[in-house]
Amino acid sequence: MTLPASLQNQDCFSIEDDKLHEECGVVGVWTTQDAASLTALGLHALQHRGQEASGIVTFDGHQFCTHRGLGLVGEVFADPQIIAKLPGGSAIGHNRYATTGETQIRNVQPLYGDFEFGGFAVAHNGNLTNAQLLKQSLVRRGCLFQSSTDSEVFIHLIAISLYTNVIDRFIDALKQVQGAYSLVALSKDMLIAARDPLGVRPLILGKLPQGKEKKSWVVASETCALSSMGAEFVRDIEPGEVIIINDDGIQSIKPFSNVANRFCIFEYVYFARPDSVIENKSVYMARKKIGAELAKECNVDADVVVPVPDSGVPAAIGYAAASKIPFELGIIRSHYIGRTFIEPTDQIRHLGVKLKHSTNRSVLEGKRVILIDDSIVRGTTSKKIVEMVRAAGATEVHLRIASPPTQYSCFYGIDTPAQEKLLAHTHNIDEMCKLIGTDSLGFISCDGLYRALGEEKRNNFDPQYCDACFTGDYPIPLTDHDKQLIKTK
Repeated sequence: MTLPASLQNQDCFSIEDDKLHEECGVVGVWTTQDAASLTALGLHALQHRGQEASGIVTFDGHQFCTHRGLGLVGEVFADPQIIAKLPGGSAIGHNRYATTGETQIRNVQPLYGDFEFGGFAVAHNGNLTNAQLLKQSLVRRGCLFQSSTDSEVFIHLIAISLYTNVIDRFIDALKQVQGAYSLVALSKDMLIAARDPLGVRPLILGKLPQGKEKKSWVVASETCALSSMGAEFVRDIEPGEVIIINDDGIQSIKPFSNVANRFCIFEYVYFARPDSVIENKSVYMARKKIGAELAKECNVDADVVVPVPDSGVPAAIGYAAASKIPFELGIIRSHYIGRTFIEPTDQIRHLGVKLKHSTNRSVLEGKRVILIDDSIVRGTTSKKIVEMVRAAGATEVHLRIASPPTQYSCFYGIDTPAQEKLLAHTHNIDEMCKLIGTDSLGFISCDGLYRALGEEKRNNFDPQYCDACFTGDYPIPLTDHDKQLIKTK
């Protein structure tokens, strides 16, 4: 069998390079002192949802202020003078990982525009599946796009809407887009939060400690942001719900007809932070249950269960408990290796790899090892990890994956390779096992994944989650893709 090009010449690698990458994270604050600082804290907690760029827009009662930059939150907002130049009691913020548009400052969110009703800023988590078609129509009408992101269509749809007030214009725009979106938006009078009708991406409402005069509110992609901001969880924002927060309180609007929730199941497997709670489910506990279900479905005799750090850890704990095989940290990841180690020369790249991930020989040598990872994308890192574990003296290496085979691209906000580059799309399990070099390879089944999340099994006629990356069952039309208006990577 010929080794795919993606698995050849792997002198260097980063585990994160062969993962499906997060989409984006959003935060909104109304109203409190130091809104910009609180927003930055929330964005820092949501850093795992986007590491390419970050931005904040504030309103101080008279004017909007903006700062956006490329890099991590701690880099973009490191200078106290930057936060000092973002006055006001209300703010929205955004962490970006590019799923559409290149990594340039013009694509960094929140996006802002001056409308006839005043300033308006929008931050978007998700991906629109008809953005290019809408953009063609908007450009023909004279709209001038300042970025190459799909999110900018919201700005232009709101601008040209014939409705008179902000909320009606906002909802008018929502009704024209297709795809996945969790939005926060800020005008001079209100903070708005909205989820798409299927609720593909998460969005939650929180409350800051009550002030003397009025309540202060927070919206964020995940609950992990709340503890960083000193806020408490109130509830998930429902699929298809639009929430308006102003000095009079909170108003909920549901402008769409009821449809079944199709929340992204991969948020539980990998994307969300383990300490977050989504739809009343602890992400950490869900991952442990996934590991336990994986052990029931495809256990093998072995001496130790070893996670691929960091995302494989909870599933490995669950697997070890269910199989009664000891859990050990056989691969150690350094958290102090920055991006500067990923230099362009092979020599330095190789040095960076050795510093970033190393094996713990004391728990691997002479052992039959079960490796637990969350997914296989191209398979490039899986092969290298198995080589590392064998080099540390493991006598057998069995790879178990806490998700079904990833066979299809995501069009709803996840950075996914083109379908033909996904190892599970082009190879069966036996072929993958041989290419990666494991003694055995097993994936949790789709029904097993659903059982771990509290369902009896996947309802094939009306699935409880969006699992398109495993099944190819896309719940939202792929208009741009079908019309060949976008290219997959």
